[in-house]
Amino acid sequence: MSGRRAAFLDRDGVLNERPPAHEYVTDSAALRVLPGAAEGAAALATAGYALVVVSNQRGVSRGLVSRATLDEIEALLQDALAPAGASIEAFYYCPHGLDEGCGCRKPAPGLLLRAAAERGLDLAASILVGDTESDAAAARAAGVRPVLLDERVPDLAAAARLLLDQDAGDAARSNSRS
Repeated sequence: MSGRRAAFLDRDGVLNERPPAHEYVTDSAALRVLPGAAEGAAALATAGYALVVVSNQRGVSRGLVSRATLDEIEALLQDALAPAGASIEAFYYCPHGLDEGCGCRKPAPGLLLRAAAERGLDLAASILVGDTESDAAAARAAGVRPVLLDERVPDLAAAARLLLDQDAGDAARSNSRS
């Protein structure tokens, strides 16, 4: 499929602090945007990536997070990214529980496939920045290049620098063969 390239971004652990295991951001006042999130998002957007959040949000099915709270969190994230010149184009969530058997809960690729179909995105030209192996597995299942945050790539700004350096190297190699 041809189309625009996207930077799929996991939310918790990439854009905002990840809550402790089995806990959720249940109140927008508890949202803490991570250092490097705005800078990294802006660098990717400037490089032509559509910014799309793809996030498992099981707290919805457990009755701990409302759609109104998700909307408030989206608005806070947009406000945090705006001064750097970045904006999330769309937010895609899997609200299902672990045992619901849906195709959208990462590591399944459903969120990425749906976003690509609805927004005209080229999966093969896209990346996913996440912080868990389920993020990487969803990316691979959708044909998207995964980048996991770790000690070497500690935040979205570092991930953006790595990706953009790789893109520049790929372009240079391609031009030298022309």
